Formats: sequence, structure tokens, C-alpha cells
Amino acid sequence: MNTIRLTMAQAVVRYMMAQRVDIDGEIQPIFAGVWAIFGHGNVAGLGEALYHVQDELPTYRAHNEQGMAHAAIAYSKTLNRRQMMACTASAGPGSTNMVTAAAVAHVNRLPVLFLPGDTFATRMPDPVLQQVENFHDHTLTSNDCFKPVSRFFDRITRPEQLLTSLPQAMRVLTDPVECGPVTLALPQDVQTMAFDYPAHFFAETIHRLRRQAADRDELAAAVELIRQARKPLVVAGGGVHYAGALAELDSLVSSYHLPVGETQAGKGALPWDHTQNMGTIGVTGAASTNALAAETDLIIAVGTRLGDFASGSRAMFNPEARLLCLNVASFDAVKHKGQALVGDARLTLPELTDALAGWQPEGAWIEQAARLRGEWHQAVDIATTDRGTDLPSDAEVVGAVNRAAGERDIVVCAAGGLPGELQKLWRTRHDRGYHMEYGYSCMGYELAGGLGTKMAKPDAEVFVMVGDGSYLMLNSEIATSVMLGHKIVAVVLDNRGYGCIHRLQQFCGGPGFNNLLDDCRTVEGGAPRTDFAAHARALGAKAEKVGNIAELEQALERAKAADISYVITLDTDPLLDTGESGSWWDVAVPEVSERSQVEEAHRRYESHKARQWQNL
Repeated sequence: MNTIRLTMAQAVVRYMMAQRVDIDGEIQPIFAGVWAIFGHGNVAGLGEALYHVQDELPTYRAHNEQGMAHAAIAYSKTLNRRQMMACTASAGPGSTNMVTAAAVAHVNRLPVLFLPGDTFATRMPDPVLQQVENFHDHTLTSNDCFKPVSRFFDRITRPEQLLTSLPQAMRVLTDPVECGPVTLALPQDVQTMAFDYPAHFFAETIHRLRRQAADRDELAAAVELIRQARKPLVVAGGGVHYAGALAELDSLVSSYHLPVGETQAGKGALPWDHTQNMGTIGVTGAASTNALAAETDLIIAVGTRLGDFASGSRAMFNPEARLLCLNVASFDAVKHKGQALVGDARLTLPELTDALAGWQPEGAWIEQAARLRGEWHQAVDIATTDRGTDLPSDAEVVGAVNRAAGERDIVVCAAGGLPGELQKLWRTRHDRGYHMEYGYSCMGYELAGGLGTKMAKPDAEVFVMVGDGSYLMLNSEIATSVMLGHKIVAVVLDNRGYGCIHRLQQFCGGPGFNNLLDDCRTVEGGAPRTDFAAHARALGAKAEKVGNIAELEQALERAKAADISYVITLDTDPLLDTGESGSWWDVAVPEVSERSQVEEAHRRYESHKARQWQNL
């Protein structure tokens, strides 16, 4: 047998380079690069292996391990999971810094290969620097923290174990059902050990998206269920994007005048001005779509896991409505008492379209949807119009950035109040013009995610919208974007604290406490006012502070013309949002409190819980 003698680390790298992907007939590398922050756990093993192939498999240096992993996640999301990146960090804090990002990838079902350095498999120098010792189980290391947030986990304690582990890793990374983060913990001594690997192990492998057709009986039952409906509502999720089923969804809903509500992950599945696009759905959704959800007799969920925000914590949909779940994963298809239709959306939607010939929803339902859609568009126009005040709302800022964005540009955001305003108000005709990490709602994702998005779509202008709280949590990848020449435009909304949770706290009857900086424990004189523009300039970006929406619009034009990352900051009102969307979010309120406001909030909570029980 023909063999190649390689270290374990060299074998990992060579195997990664042999993996290719078929994207619309074009064969490309499936791994676009490796993010690496080196330390004693990976510099002599993986670092040496990556050095020799840096022209074919680029290695990128970041400033924060969590940040670089967020960039890798955003890269894969932007490219609909067709290509991905790997991330490696040293043993100890370098690796555990990536655990939060692994959870982001896991919740959002996005592929990232984590290669954390690990302690010595031989245990000769134990306890090595940064090693976390377990008194009762010497097989445990800090990298075991990755287990609950990985779709596949393995610790490579001998070089030949790669022969079985790497194919399994690729199976998970490319599987439409199991897709998510893979962690291969690599002990630093084993990385350097050599083995005679079979040459065929490194032969080029071309991966193609596996498409599963629907079961015939499930399909027939789904068609019968839809034909019985008079007031159907389609909910489009992120799976529509990952299946590449945009045209197929359009054909179905246009043929039968089906109103569509988009989830955070599904936004962009239809252009915002599409006749059947009612706006987004759920806790942070459009009032139009949520009004339809309260009356619908059939929800047709396509490619969504129906999280609590999309479903209004199970209290938004008409309790008498039936639920049909078209999903490639049976795990998601049976949620909420759903009638399962397991299959690939690109294959299954056309079959539904053909089988429903001659059927139509109730005429009054079609008319009601059109009326509500028109009213919602008027509401968006009003909410995003500059009121000319000194402290603009988030909605006004969203409007200004949206007007500045081009047809193929992308907005990136994650946690806090901004995702709600963006889901309701951002208008995109481009299917990947809206990039939101809201499955894990991870503060700190925004700027690093913007970098990864720009790397995936270098020709697009990437607008990162971020609050002051998230900016302060993780901002170091601004410097990385400048260093790598991947320009992003960041708009920092400074409301002096965690405005979103402050509003939630008040809604639950609580006083302002520990969220806005004015309500926190500080030294006399209060918390310092951060000069975000000066900070961004210190990281190498261009930056400025503006005082109102008119100045913001002018600054956005300067930012678009700039050749490096550009940060614009402005003060905003922490109390204003676009108001009720007609939905509810289950945030538990204390049954007993000294505050009458909390007791009143609990009474409201119980009334919503009663409706929630009807949907269980």
C-alpha cells in the first residue's frame, strides 16, 4: 500500500485541503481558511503544518478566539453552509474562549471545524501550563466543555485515529440534518507524532448537498391537510435559504396567494415588496403577520425550528389552527404537535405546488392579507422616518442605514433591541441582505460576524449595527478587519446601557436596575462616557460621531466611500421602540413581590399563559 509519513497535524491539514464542494457546478475548496491564535498547545504542531500550505489554505490571525470563531460562523452562514472555516487555539483559555462561539454555531446549525489544542496525551509533564486537572477523572480536560455544544466531538489520542474520525467530522459538517460545529481536540504531543497514512486517504473528495425527497404518504397527507384549509399562513425559516429553495417557495405562494411570514433566519426568502410577503413573524415580527397568525387555520412551516420568538412562545397562533412542518430534520418537523413532512424544501415545495392544482384559500383571507400588508408598510415608513429629535430611536437609525444600503449590501446584527427593530423594519430584496444571529442571541457577535460576512461577500457593503453594550463586549476584530483589508461599516448606537433588557425589566414590573449605566453601581459622578469613535480610530479604523439622523446619513456616504473599516457612533433613546407587534414572549414574572407593579405584571403574565396552554 502506498503511504505518506506525516505528523498528525500535517495529516489534518492535508485532509482538509482534499475536501472540495460542488457549488452550482463549480468545484471549490470546502475550507476557505483557518483562523488561528497560536500558543503552546498548537504552535509547534498545527502551526508548523499550516505554515507550509499557507498559499493554498490561508491562515488568518485574529485578536480574540471567540471573535475569530464568530467570523468563521458568519462566513458559513453568508454562503448558505456551502463553504466553511476551521478555528484553532491553544490549550487552556484560548480554546475555552471558543466554547461560546461553538454554542452559536450549534444553535444556528452552522458548520465550523474547531481544532483546540489539548493537554499531553502521554501525561508526562502533567500538569502542563493551563491544564485544568480533574481530581477523579484524568481523561477530562477543559476541552470537554465543547461536548454539549458540538454536533460531533472526538479527542485524537493517536495519529491513526484520524482515519476514522475525519470522515465522520466531514459527514456532520456537510449533512443538512446534523450540520453544526465539529470539535476535534488535539493533544499537543500527538499533533507532532508521525504515522504512515494511506495515500488514498488524502484523495480529493467532492461534497454535494444531499437532498432527501419526502415520503409519499406524508406528502399525500400534507396535500390533503392544505386542501382543507381556508386561511393558511406560510412561515419561512432559515432552511429555505440553506436548501436553495427561494424560487420554489415563490412559485408555491404566488400560485395560491399564500401569505408568508418570515422568521429572523428566514428573512429575505422573499423580497420585502413581494405581494405575498406579509413581513416577519413572532415576538419581534410585523403586526400584519401576527394578526394573520391569530386567525389562521393552518400554519405551513417551511425550514424553521419554531423557536419561542417565532411562535410567540406558543401563544400567538390560533389555538384551533393545524400545523404542517416541512423540514429536512424530523427533530424539527414534529415540534408543537406538527404534522411532519420530512424532506428537502427544494424538492418538496414543487410537489406541493403541482398537487394543489385547483385549490385556493378563501377570497376574504387573501383580501385581508393584502390590506394588513399595506397597513404595515405604512407603519414601517412612519417608524423609520427622521423625527428630527436629539435622541433618535433605533427605528430611525435602521431607516437611515437601510436607505444607504444598496441592493446587494448586507446588514449584520445579533443581540439586544436592534434585532427586533431590524426584523420588523429592514427591507431587503437580496436573499442574503439580512444577516442576523438570533438563535443564540450572542452579544459580541456583530463586529466579528461583519468581518466574516465581508470575507464571504467582498463585493457587498457590509453594515454592522451594534449597541454600545455589545461593542464593549467584543470589538477587537475591528483591528483584524483593518489588518486583513476587509472593510466593514459599523454603526454604534449608544443608549448608555442595555436598553432592551431595561425595557423588559420595566415590562415585568421591575424598577430600572443594573441595566442602564445610570441605574448601576458606579463611583461618584457616574459611569464614564465612552468615546467610541476615538476607540475605533485607535484600532486603525476611520471613525466619527454624529449628532442626529441627518448627520448620520451624510456620514454613511463618507463611510461607503472609505477604503478601510469605518465606525459611526451616535446617541440614541434607550426607551423608544416601535411598540407592540401583537405577540408575547414568555419571560417568567415573580408570583410574589413587594412591588405592586410586579404583581400587576404577573397578572398579565398569567393571562398569556392561559392562551399558551391552549396551544400545547
